[in-house]
Amino acid sequence: MTLVWLSILWVFAAVTVAMLPMRSQYLPGAVLLIAAPVLIVAIGVTQSWAYALLALLAVLSMSRNPLRYLWARLRGHKPELPK
Repeated sequence: MTLVWLSILWVFAAVTVAMLPMRSQYLPGAVLLIAAPVLIVAIGVTQSWAYALLALLAVLSMSRNPLRYLWARLRGHKPELPK
């Protein structure tokens, strides 16, 4: 049951960070991106990997723009940051 509450807390934190101005989103957004795989693995171990797959799809959907930015940086591109 604790894992469910941690997952709900993560979603509320992500929505709260999304409402911040863009320049204020970097640090809390990075913390959420780092915490997401840990939470997804915990869901997969304690519940089932089907639920972990659903959680992964939700995280990818919610974090698609930061992940696109990180992917571009890893490929050596210099993407433009929004103001």
